[in-house]
Amino acid sequence: MRQKNWRLVIVGAVLIVLAAGFFLYMMGMAPKSNDPKTLMETVGTVSGGVIGLALVMIAMGLIGKKKAV
Repeated sequence: MRQKNWRLVIVGAVLIVLAAGFFLYMMGMAPKSNDPKTLMETVGTVSGGVIGLALVMIAMGLIGKKKAV
């Protein structure tokens, strides 16, 4: 039997919320930028990377580790 690591799952979920919030916040800032297209490409890359990391954390937390016998 495996034991789930709920800390990893919770941190992964929080990271997804923070990355989405950062993306939405920067969408409001983009019109004020000198180069909004490049800004949003960079923000999208960073947000996507954080969300990818968060999904891996959630998966690892749900898989868990073997209990010590």
